[in-house]
Amino acid sequence: MRVLIIEDDAKTAGAIRQGLRGEGYDAFIAKTGEEGFFQLNTEAFDLVVLDWMLPGRDGIEILKAVRARSAKPPVLLLTARDTVGDRVLGLDSGADDYLVKPFAFAELLARIRVLLRRTAQEEVLHRQVGDLIVDVQSRRVCRAGQEIVLTPREFDLLVYLMRHEGQVVTRQMLALDVWRETKRATPLDNVIDVHLGHLRRKIDEGSGSKLIHTMRGVGFMLKEESKA
Repeated sequence: MRVLIIEDDAKTAGAIRQGLRGEGYDAFIAKTGEEGFFQLNTEAFDLVVLDWMLPGRDGIEILKAVRARSAKPPVLLLTARDTVGDRVLGLDSGADDYLVKPFAFAELLARIRVLLRRTAQEEVLHRQVGDLIVDVQSRRVCRAGQEIVLTPREFDLLVYLMRHEGQVVTRQMLALDVWRETKRATPLDNVIDVHLGHLRRKIDEGSGSKLIHTMRGVGFMLKEESKA
């Protein structure tokens, strides 16, 4: 699970990252609102721990921007502001939970687990991008009304890309989250590229527009091409 910590206090951010990594999470830090906003728009995350008071864009601005996008990871808002009005503003702006500073790491961890469980329970069973439709429960894939037969690995790859629609998905993310390879002597890059090549041919060949795009030197992205 990838967690982005947007927090300008280096000590607090470092302690959270160390604690989360000790629990098996892949945790990253953004030190300013602008840096956090950039990372959210260029990478995929499963959860965001967001400080309210930040240099540059503040937490509320980032919350509103996240909620306006197609990918909406759960957001845990951190702040020293603890009035009822502050809590209402944070939640109304799109926060999934609210934790007042100072806090115990054990409580932060418990709230993160709850948010991730809730997200898993709310997993969308039908996904659609353009004319591509995926039924997650029955594992059926159709494009323009034509059924496409995928291998189990290709299906998992496709669902992962759709879950992060419009976001760059790196090979490292696919190795961890789709192949679940954490202790491998050699990279899976070639294996991933072969499977992506097969998937791209099945999804895009014969269609008027491409959905699976290679972001050279970075990874892959699934998105509908904008119409001219």
